[in-house]
Amino acid sequence: MPETRIGRILDEVGAMAFPGVYDTLSAKIAERVGFPMAFVSGYSVAATFIGEPDLGLLTQTEMCDRARRICGSVSIPIIVDADTGYGNPLNVYRTVRELMAAGAAGCFLEDQMWPKKCGHLKGKKVVDRQEFVDKIRAAVEARADRDFFIVARTDALAVHGMDEAVARIEAARAAGADASFIEAPCSVEQLAEIGRRVPRPIVANMIEGGKTPVLPTSELIAMGFQLILYPLTALFAAAQAIELMYRKLRRDATTMGEETRLMDFERFNELIGVDARHALAERFGAP
Repeated sequence: MPETRIGRILDEVGAMAFPGVYDTLSAKIAERVGFPMAFVSGYSVAATFIGEPDLGLLTQTEMCDRARRICGSVSIPIIVDADTGYGNPLNVYRTVRELMAAGAAGCFLEDQMWPKKCGHLKGKKVVDRQEFVDKIRAAVEARADRDFFIVARTDALAVHGMDEAVARIEAARAAGADASFIEAPCSVEQLAEIGRRVPRPIVANMIEGGKTPVLPTSELIAMGFQLILYPLTALFAAAQAIELMYRKLRRDATTMGEETRLMDFERFNELIGVDARHALAERFGAP
């Protein structure tokens, strides 16, 4: 397998918690506070880009376009949710090539039937095990020897049970995937079993209010997880903060009294690089 940026980070830190981002601003904040990597989820892009739930409505083109903008805005590596690859193994091959061209450092690739659903929603269906493995093989061939980290995700736990979920992950890893992800375990006991049975590195998906118990990172590491992902934390936090401030503005026709809830103008300009752009403009004689 080729050396990857994500693999090097894991070699350095062993295990880590890292965030989901959904646009260039959230990615810049993740980088600013010191995260060495981040993830773009289909759930968050569907919500913020097309205003729809994660029910297979987001297209490959829309996801790759958002990924290109996010990856181009920061220097940290970004893993992108590739859902099912948007079709058969040929579609997977193209999706991986498109994501690499967009600057992504890796992807999640899952075994749901299309149109897929958020892994924490009911009514999921999965493709045959061999079809999933063929998709992983296509992704690995598309990646070739380039720096691209492939996470094999299965939703088979909810459909066929733990043994089939583990078997799918083992087959995907044998086909060349770099990491393991069994989605939506519903108990601490299931998390512990995944940590015991699945090849490392392993993803733990911590969705606040979802099906999987949210545990301290130290406990998850002790269970055997290395990639502890909080994919929707920023999305939920931003939605809550925006709603609170809009309700204040609608009710009182002012934001006065709530200034501490806002990033001030100077700090925000620093975040998006206003001074750096002014300096660049001055170098070229622009006003």
